Amino acid sequence: MIDTNNMEFYTDNFPKDVIDRSYAIPVVVDFWAEWCNPCKIIGPILENLANKNKGVWELVKVDTESNPQIAAQYNIRSIPSVKLFIDGEVTNEFSGAIPEAKIIEWLSDSIPSRYASELKGARELLVNNNPDEASGILNPIIALEPENHEAIILLAWAYLISDFEQTGKIIEPIKLGSKYFDTAQSIKHLSELFKLLQNPDSLGEDPARNLYLDAVNSAHAGNFEKSLDIFIEVVKINRKFDNDGARKACISIFQLLGNEDSLTKKYRPILSSSLY
Repeated sequence: MIDTNNMEFYTDNFPKDVIDRSYAIPVVVDFWAEWCNPCKIIGPILENLANKNKGVWELVKVDTESNPQIAAQYNIRSIPSVKLFIDGEVTNEFSGAIPEAKIIEWLSDSIPSRYASELKGARELLVNNNPDEASGILNPIIALEPENHEAIILLAWAYLISDFEQTGKIIEPIKLGSKYFDTAQSIKHLSELFKLLQNPDSLGEDPARNLYLDAVNSAHAGNFEKSLDIFIEVVKINRKFDNDGARKACISIFQLLGNEDSLTKKYRPILSSSLY
């Protein structure tokens, strides 16, 4: 039987409570059935998270036994099946009774932040090498949304320029499975690279050494265009220097900036051609 204490999550009007409502707020739909034991595990977790995130997203539970047409429409082949609706469309989903921590991670990665415009502005500030102003935007967002991985990544980027030794602590919440994990690893790699500026003598003598340090310094200063130019020159001179460090640094910068960034689009093919 349905738990009548949680009737607020059930619907008898799917088009209104899910499709129409998803234009105003993200709607998470839990497809379940009374006979499904894993559903009884994940259901209360979702309900608890929904209560904690009122105003951010809403939960609707759909009994597949009572609503076979809706289940068929959304190709429900196994349960529990959880789908996220935004603007009338399914934008992400998962199946099975995954742990609560994984559900929280999925929600963090899948649901747009209410501060999306502020995050976009912070990113533009970082691209334009203004980490202090970006940090001023990002810190209050993270205080309100501590699981906002996009904000955490952008704050780590800001500190990568201003105080790179703090980045490891900042990105610590981003674990394997997050869509921002690879970017977090690129930030970690760049912060390790910047330590060379404190101990340049750790690099052996090589014709590429001074150029390499210049590229590292440029990246640390937030001048990624100059840094990529020099790193690619180092690749041409001696790709093996610092254990293929120049190529790896370029890859990390591309990951940080993103595939759609103009510098990534410009320098990725240049790097590829320099390798052969």
